[in-house]
Amino acid sequence: MNTYRLLLCTAVLVANCVAHADTWSLDSCVNHAIDHNLTVQASRLQIMDGELSVTEAKDKFLPSVRAGASQGFSFGRGLTAQNTYADRNTSNFQWSVGLDLPLFQGLSEYRQLKLAKSNLQKLLYDCEAAKDNITLNVITQYLQVLYAKEVLESSRSQLTLTTFEVERQKALVESGKVPEADLLDAEAQMAQDRLQVVTSENDVQVALVELANLLQLPSSIGFDISPIDEGEPIIPTADAVFKAAMLHNNSILSSRQGIKVAENQISLAKSGYLPTLGFSSNIGSSYYKVNGMINDSFSSQMNHNLSTYVGFSLSIPIFDAFSTRNNVRRARLQRVSAELELDRQSTELYKTIQLAYYQARGARDRYFASQETLAKTSASFNATQEKYNLGRATPAEFEQAKNNLYRTRINSIQAHYEYLLRHRILMFYQSNSL
Repeated sequence: MNTYRLLLCTAVLVANCVAHADTWSLDSCVNHAIDHNLTVQASRLQIMDGELSVTEAKDKFLPSVRAGASQGFSFGRGLTAQNTYADRNTSNFQWSVGLDLPLFQGLSEYRQLKLAKSNLQKLLYDCEAAKDNITLNVITQYLQVLYAKEVLESSRSQLTLTTFEVERQKALVESGKVPEADLLDAEAQMAQDRLQVVTSENDVQVALVELANLLQLPSSIGFDISPIDEGEPIIPTADAVFKAAMLHNNSILSSRQGIKVAENQISLAKSGYLPTLGFSSNIGSSYYKVNGMINDSFSSQMNHNLSTYVGFSLSIPIFDAFSTRNNVRRARLQRVSAELELDRQSTELYKTIQLAYYQARGARDRYFASQETLAKTSASFNATQEKYNLGRATPAEFEQAKNNLYRTRINSIQAHYEYLLRHRILMFYQSNSL
């Protein structure tokens, strides 16, 4: 009795968990994955670092101000005004305030600011590209879960038919109308169908776990998704998708921005050929005291010893051991590398879109063909089932018709979700949105 109550309580808890399962839509899955993905978070940290680089480049236009003071003491013998040595203790205090202002630094500050801004824009594109990759992965896994669920429903439908047949065979065996071997065959088929249901249930759980991992969820317990109704969407042409993707795809935009970054690096490197001009000023004073002698007061010495300085410094590069020339050449190589990266990204994008287009078209054709085949196979199964119930078909013929229907249904489901997945990928590349 206790065991029965324990099983009953467990069943109630499981039912409650299922009833209160957290059902997620595709949009909510994508948004949660983007907000919690570690790669995206790392990209956001890089953006923050890029913003600091821009701020640092702006700060280089500001002057630098410095202040200092020192206090020194001297003990023992020292040289006197009479050019003799005597035991004397002295102390010395000095202070100064200075300012340095860059007037012209070969345009390096201005060009460094442009470089920092262009690099920040590239980091923004990189972050959006990482979000795009996460979105595509979530779409793929989301549809994988829905596909596994439909396969599970078909497996359960198959088991329902087999279970009904077992009950029917039991009644026929008890009435002596069929041999017991037919019942054993039906029970063996039911065991196989039950195994298929268990396998399909496990496939659903595995797909949900993988989707939960993409979403960075701590557990997949109670996690479920809602179905989507796409119908029979129209597949856009590959050229139209590629043309649109070249305008707003974040990976392409990042590669193009990489070329601008390289060009700004070339401009910054060329700043080494230009002269620099700076302004500096300084003000300070000192106080000197010798023990045993008459010393002017602190304020008097501060006034008398006050000194100021104002100056300009000009530096003209004549020969820097080809350092600037090598920096310019290295920056030009980076621009060539950025151009090659743009070509590679464009080629990869075109291949991906072309592959998705032909896969979508093939899956669509298979789906439409499987729908027609499914209708005919269902009609054939119904006819065979009716004949079997009337005793005009053998159990082997009935099982073959049932298995044919199951395989046809599975093929139709697979083609359907392949069709939906490739269409979703094409639409995402075309519009850059769900």
